[in-house]
Amino acid sequence: MSGEEFRSGEAIARYLGISRASVHNAVRQAQALGIDIYSVRGRGYRLVFPHSWLDAEHIQDALGGLGYRVRRYEQLDSTNGRLLAMGQAGAEHKTVLTTEWQTGGRGRRGRAWLSPLGGGLAFSVLWRFNRTASDLSCLSLAVGLGLVRALRQIGLAEAQLKWPNDVLLGGRKLAGILIELQGDVLGPSMAVIGVGVNVRLPDELRHEIDQPVVDLVEGLGMAVERNHLLVQCLKHLHAVLEHYEREGFAELRAEWEANHAFHGREARMIAAQGESWSGRVAGIDEAGALLLDTDAGRRRFYSGELSLRGVPA
Repeated sequence: MSGEEFRSGEAIARYLGISRASVHNAVRQAQALGIDIYSVRGRGYRLVFPHSWLDAEHIQDALGGLGYRVRRYEQLDSTNGRLLAMGQAGAEHKTVLTTEWQTGGRGRRGRAWLSPLGGGLAFSVLWRFNRTASDLSCLSLAVGLGLVRALRQIGLAEAQLKWPNDVLLGGRKLAGILIELQGDVLGPSMAVIGVGVNVRLPDELRHEIDQPVVDLVEGLGMAVERNHLLVQCLKHLHAVLEHYEREGFAELRAEWEANHAFHGREARMIAAQGESWSGRVAGIDEAGALLLDTDAGRRRFYSGELSLRGVPA
């Protein structure tokens, strides 16, 4: 099926060697998965939006000698879940899993990650560090910085970060990061770095998401080639993570703060139990904690327990 021209049900059935009734049923199933398809009597079917299906061989070639091992699946429950199991069984450093569709994608604090078939980019990277798990407290910040660099490379200059692990565009969520760590007290450590990017979200799906969201089609004003997007993400993550492995986060800290949407702004931190604190965001410390200057003095907040909300001016 094409995104540029109509194909008749008869032509599709002949090409696939199935009945026209089977074509009709397959189109209905695809629409139920979130794929927008025009159906016009007498003309046939056409995709509303062209789809760029992921191609592991193309991605691998485009990454050159960076050492990634890319595996692509049509469907997974969770790229993070599958890769974590593979890592425990001995999967190699820089193994990458990506999928066309996640049935059980996960976000921070147990939230579901919702994305239509072909409408998002979901991938996970296995990275084996020689550092201890305690040395990786800023890892989600480093990953976010790599994603912002990649998004700017494809033309999205307005992308910003939100502590501790979101990427925003115009104050709305564009991408999220979920990191799962395993390791010994003295090292080494294994990190499974999960990333989800909204490429194209239909309106009906946006209504199911419990926060303001945006997608790349809206941000760029055009369709996005997902293979190119994934290549850019992996290239920039490679540069950031190699630096993190050698030098830690200290030299990346100023760049992260310069890209933080809330830096220097009045904000409110809300704990899971409902307690909140208001003040001005002063940056992050060497351990990745967010610094908030309140009336009672400076407070530090750590990842995994709190949410950040802007306070209207």
